[in-house]
Amino acid sequence: MTDRTLPPSAVPLPIIIDSDPGIDDMLALLLALASPELDVRGISVSYGNTTVENAFRNAVAILRRAGKRTTLAVGARRPLKRPLAVARDTHGESGLGYAELPPSGVILDFVKSLDRLLAEQPEPVTLVTLGPVTGLALALRSDAEMVRAKVGRHIAMIGNIGAQGNTTKYSEFNAWCDPEALDIVLRAELPTEMVGLDVTREIVLAQHETTRLQHAGAPQARWINDALRFYIEFHKQQEGLDGCIVNDVLPIAALLKPAALTFEEQLLVVGLDDAAHRGHTRIDPHGSRVKVATRVDVGLVRPLLSERVFRWAVHQTATPIVSQEAGV
Repeated sequence: MTDRTLPPSAVPLPIIIDSDPGIDDMLALLLALASPELDVRGISVSYGNTTVENAFRNAVAILRRAGKRTTLAVGARRPLKRPLAVARDTHGESGLGYAELPPSGVILDFVKSLDRLLAEQPEPVTLVTLGPVTGLALALRSDAEMVRAKVGRHIAMIGNIGAQGNTTKYSEFNAWCDPEALDIVLRAELPTEMVGLDVTREIVLAQHETTRLQHAGAPQARWINDALRFYIEFHKQQEGLDGCIVNDVLPIAALLKPAALTFEEQLLVVGLDDAAHRGHTRIDPHGSRVKVATRVDVGLVRPLLSERVFRWAVHQTATPIVSQEAGV
C-alpha cells in the first residue's frame, strides 16, 4: 500500500463525528479512521438510519474492525418533536445490511453526551454530522456558548437545494427526520457547511468496484461487502442503479481533499410543516448564513475509498483485537 505517513511538521486535524451508522456511515468512519491527516477525538451516535442502540453497537463493531480506539458518546435517541423513524428499508434491520453483528443489548444511560464530549476538548474541533442534527441541537440548547467555542467548523451531510429529495420529493432524510433540530442549528449560525444531495448523489459506488471485496479472503473485506450488498440491492430496486450512493463519505473526503468541493454562501431555511416540504432546505432572504456545497470533483474522492478502505480491507488477514474498553 502507498505510504500515507504525515510529514513530521503536519498536525492531524482534530475532529468529532456524529453519525447514525448506517452503511455509508460505515465507509465514512472507516475512511476517517484510516486517514492519518485526521485525529478522530470521538464518535457520537444517534438514531437515524437505525435505532441509537444499533448505532452504538455498529460504531463499536466498526472501531474493532478498524483496530482503532476513540471515545464513544450518544448524540440523540429520538427527534426533538417528531416520532422516531429509521431507514430499515435502506440499511437493514441492524443498520449494516447483511454484515454479521452481535446483539445490540447495550444500556446507554451512562454513556457521555455529545455536549460533554465537545466540552472536554482542549481546543476547537471540526464537527462532522452524518445523520440528523438532533444531538447538536440538544448541545446548543444545553450550552450554546460552549458549542460555539468548541466547534471551529461544522460540516454536515444534510439537506438539498436543487436535487430531488430522497425521502419526499423535496426533502433529504437527515433534514426530514428532525427539521426542528436543523432549524435550531441553522439559527445558531455556527460555521456550518452543508454537503447535501446536490453533490452527494454524484458519489456512486458501482457494483463492479466491490468485486475485489466479494472475492477476497480477508474477513474485513467480506464484512464490508456483506453490508454493501444490502445497500446495492436497495438502490437497484428503488432507483434502478447498478451501485449505491455513498453520501456520508463526501464530508470526510472533503476534509482530506479540500479541492473536492466547491461551496457558495447562501441564506437557508428549513420547512417545519408536516407535508411534502417537511425538512425541505431552501434559499430564503430571511434565512441563516450557510456555506452550501454546489460542485464536486468526483475524481478526488474515488481514490480515497479505493486506497484507504477497500485496499486495506482486502489485505487484512485477521480481525484486529481491541480491548473491551476500546472506544467507550
